[in-house]
Amino acid sequence: MTKPPLTFEAKERRLDRRIGWALFAAGFVALLLTEQPVGFVRDESVYFHAAESHARWFQLLLSSPSQAFTDEAIARAFDFNHEHPALMKNLFGISYVVLHEKLGLLRPAAAFRVPAFAFAALILPLIYALTRRLFGRPAALFAAVSFFLVPRQFFNAHLSCFDVPIAAMWTLVVYAFFRALTEKRWWIYTGIAFGLALGTKHNGFFLPVVLTPFSLVLGWRASKDSPKARELFLWINGAFVFAAVLYAVMAVALGPQRMLAGFSVLSPHLAVFVAACVAGGVLSWRLAKAHEGTFRAVAPLVAMAVLGPVIFYLHWPYLWHHPVERTAWYLNFHLTHNHYAWFYLGELLRAPPFPLSYVVVKTALTVPTSLFVPMTTGFAWVCWRVWQRKVTLLELLVLANAVTSIAIISQPQVPHFGGVKHWFPSMPFLAVLAGGALARGAWGLTEWLKPRWKGASERRVFGALAVACALPALLATVRLYEFGTSAYSELAGGVPGAASLGMQRQFWANNLTGVLPWLNANARPGERVYLHENHGGQVRDYQRNGMLRTDLVIVGSPPEADLVAYQYHQEFREHEFMTWQAFGTTRPVYGLYLDETPQVVIYRRQR
Repeated sequence: MTKPPLTFEAKERRLDRRIGWALFAAGFVALLLTEQPVGFVRDESVYFHAAESHARWFQLLLSSPSQAFTDEAIARAFDFNHEHPALMKNLFGISYVVLHEKLGLLRPAAAFRVPAFAFAALILPLIYALTRRLFGRPAALFAAVSFFLVPRQFFNAHLSCFDVPIAAMWTLVVYAFFRALTEKRWWIYTGIAFGLALGTKHNGFFLPVVLTPFSLVLGWRASKDSPKARELFLWINGAFVFAAVLYAVMAVALGPQRMLAGFSVLSPHLAVFVAACVAGGVLSWRLAKAHEGTFRAVAPLVAMAVLGPVIFYLHWPYLWHHPVERTAWYLNFHLTHNHYAWFYLGELLRAPPFPLSYVVVKTALTVPTSLFVPMTTGFAWVCWRVWQRKVTLLELLVLANAVTSIAIISQPQVPHFGGVKHWFPSMPFLAVLAGGALARGAWGLTEWLKPRWKGASERRVFGALAVACALPALLATVRLYEFGTSAYSELAGGVPGAASLGMQRQFWANNLTGVLPWLNANARPGERVYLHENHGGQVRDYQRNGMLRTDLVIVGSPPEADLVAYQYHQEFREHEFMTWQAFGTTRPVYGLYLDETPQVVIYRRQR
């Protein structure tokens, strides 16, 4: 029996699916092929170690399940770096065991990084899908590709860290939430995606803050003609609002830290949460029968409230025996996170309050200007549509998520460090807005050109604009991605201009790869070397990946060393002064210079 021919809409959906898969595959392959030059950041080597420890537990689970389920075995495997959830480290570790130890296909670092490549590549089809619904296919392609054309984002996409994965999961939750408003089963997918986001990084806890207003407004509107639906809608929200009020009272009465410390399995704290979830679930089941439209508006949030904590608990064996106490410690760790010194516009930021404009200025100085301009114009255009009350639901959803992470990190009391990675969840949505700006610009320019050029067409004009915007960013990424924390935009004057402005030149210590070949070729056998800002885990990883000679003796300070690789940091200048005094010279013998701007310099002791 022959299949009926596909409708035009079905053909378009099939083509979009194929493009989405092609974007994912291209992104994954691009990261895999460009992985080797990327050095190991300080955090990544910690996660390598934690991931390997997690993998040993999974091996124990297969060989001796009864032993693996004991808290002693779990704590031994998961206690290291338990300030972060386990999802990504589980995947890093399993990938390492399979792709390196068992199959021998990849070097250790690449094997650890493969799951990070997959999560980063997932961002591209998600951006495409969101932009496609708003601005069409050409704009969607440009928006998706532009995410990897930002040097700092492409650099971070290689790392076995959590900043790009949480951006992927944040985007996935928002995408699933939007689909859930009109399609069956997507409310369940939203809850699952939210649980995985919580298991990726603590940023996920802010997702309900940005999605709840949408659910409330849509549910209120959908239930206006159904008294029964309106009643159930109010009861569902009342259950969770009442729980939130009780938690707020506890926080005020006890203080946030004492409230978290008071959680236990039989505590009223946990009972409030369980009661709210049960009530919300039962009422949602009744609402699904009474009014489908209202159910679709509230079901994603109920699924997030119920499935999110369950998945968070199940994915992390460290919580199994002491779920409340260890979760409370985890939350408290991030509520009281320490501050790191950071150089910004000639000022060394050591403690709050930090500049309110920091995040916006830092973004402007690091995102290639040819991409930053359409981002800002696209953002302004949607804001104007909000003002005119012409904005669509999806536009408003994209706008809200483009703002949320930036607004959170912009708060003066929030630690400001790590370059731009802490507000990566905003960047996919800014890419969507950039795609829209380019589409509108192409339409306007085409209308202007038509009377003047017979060959003018919107497709040709869009292609020319896309190349003009993408090419400078592509060149910058190709030149600097492996030293991504040093990348600055044309607005900053590039790397030299940023140094003149008094910006942080680099961080995370991965730029050491720029001088490792010289060290391997010129260090004497057994020579003592001080690698500034590199801890023992990074040294271990450079050596086991064949990037640093194993005969070199790594020491802990310049006076002990014969060779010093100093990484330029304004807050650590005393290390360079100490080297000058110990070595009797101020002249380096080698260095990594990006556009003649020193990043890492090597000093040799005079004999």
